Amino acid sequence: MTVPAAPGLAPSPAVPLPHGLRPVPLSPTLAINEALARKSREGLPVLPFGFGEAGIPIHPSLIRELAAAAGRGAYGPVAGSAALRAAAAGYWERRGLPTDPDLVVSGPGSKALLFGLLTALGGDVVVPAPSWVTYAAQTELTGAAAIRVATPPGEGGVPSPALLADAVVRARARGRTVRAVVLTLPDNPTGTLAGEETVARVCAVARDLDLVIICDEIYRDLVHDPGRVLPSAAAHAPERTVVTTALSKQHAAGGWRIGVARLPDGPFGHALRASLLGIGSEIWSSPPAPMQHAAAYAFGEPDELVAHVARGRRLHAAVTTAVAARFRAAGALVREPEAAFYLYPDLEPLRDRLRAEHGVRTGADLTGLLLERYGLGVLPGVVFGDAPEALRMRVAPSLVYGADDEHRHAALAAADPAALPWIAAALDRLSGILADVAGGGR
Repeated sequence: MTVPAAPGLAPSPAVPLPHGLRPVPLSPTLAINEALARKSREGLPVLPFGFGEAGIPIHPSLIRELAAAAGRGAYGPVAGSAALRAAAAGYWERRGLPTDPDLVVSGPGSKALLFGLLTALGGDVVVPAPSWVTYAAQTELTGAAAIRVATPPGEGGVPSPALLADAVVRARARGRTVRAVVLTLPDNPTGTLAGEETVARVCAVARDLDLVIICDEIYRDLVHDPGRVLPSAAAHAPERTVVTTALSKQHAAGGWRIGVARLPDGPFGHALRASLLGIGSEIWSSPPAPMQHAAAYAFGEPDELVAHVARGRRLHAAVTTAVAARFRAAGALVREPEAAFYLYPDLEPLRDRLRAEHGVRTGADLTGLLLERYGLGVLPGVVFGDAPEALRMRVAPSLVYGADDEHRHAALAAADPAALPWIAAALDRLSGILADVAGGGR
C-alpha cells in the first residue's frame, strides 16, 4: 500500500511480518481520529478537524424506525430488501435519474459497495488528485494501480478531462488495463462541486476510452446552495455510470453502515449486478436487516427528514464558511466552501515563515506540528494524493458543533451557529493557533 502514515503518528518499526502478512496501514482519516481521542484521554485539549463525521444528531424518527426493526435477525437478499431498493429508486427518480429497483444494490456502507465494484471491474482506476483516501487504497487492495489525475482549478472531485485522456492512453501504452474512473460530486476533501461542463467533458472522455464511471454522490444533499443543480455523471453517460450514496453524511448515520449503488440499465449493468452480488454474497451476505428498514424510511424522504437535512446543510455551510474566513485572515489561500463540511486551505503564502520558524517543508510536517504542539487535528493533502510538498490540508470542523446532542440541536436551530459560545470558542482557538504558527510563537 502506498497511502502515507497519518500525520503525528509514528510509523511502525520495519520488522518482518510472520507468514508473509501484508502490511496495510490504518486509513489516515480514522488514524487521525484515534490520535485525537488518545490525546483527549491524556487530558490534552484537542481541536478535532480531521475526521469526516457529520456531527449532527440522528433524527428521532430514524431511531424509531431502527428500533421497530431491531428484532429482524434473518438473512435477506444480497441486493437488499425490495422496500429499500424501491425507496432508493424513488430517491434518484426525484433527482432526475429514473431507476429500476432491480438495478439497486445495497451493502454495509458505500465503502463496501465501492470495494465490491472495484473487485468486479478489475484493472487500474483513475482517481482525482486530490481525492478521498479510500479510492486509491481500495484499488491497491484489489491488486490494481490507482492512476492519479489532477483536478481542474477550483473543481474538486473530477479529473481534468484532457489529463484524464492522456493518462489513460499512456497507461494502456505501457500495457496497463485501465477500467474505471472515480468522481466525487460534491467533493471530499475540497468541499467544492465541479461544474456541468467539466462533468460532461469527463463523461465524454470516459465514453471514448470505454471507462466505467463510479460517481460517489454521498454529499449530494449537502450542497450549500440548495438551488444549485448537481451535475450527475449518470445524466451524461447513463450506460456506464454507477452512482453510490449512503446515510452517513446527510443523516449522520455513519455508524449504521448502510449504503446503496445505482447500476446502469442495459446488459452491462445487469452483468455488473450479478458480479457485485456474487462478491457481496461472499463478503457481507446481506446488509443488516434493521438498518435496511431505517434506510428505506430515510430514502422515502418524509417531510421531517427533509427539514432535518436542510438544517444540517445550513449548519455545515455556516461553520465551514466561518472556518474559511479564519484561515484567510491568517494568510492562507482558501476557496469558499460549496458543499459538505470540508475545506482545503493552502498555507503556501506562509511557506518561508513556516520553514524558518518551525522547519516545515512538507504538508505532513505542517499537520504534524499542528497536532503535536497545538492538538489541532487536520490531514495533509498528501494522504489525498496531493504533492508531498504542498502545504494544503483537509479541514473538517463538523465535530465542534457540540459535545452532546443538546448542543448539537442548538447548533442546528441557531440563526448564526458560529456565534454559539462553544463554536465561537473553537473558532477563536483556531485563529490563535494559526496566528501563533504564522508568527513563530512570538
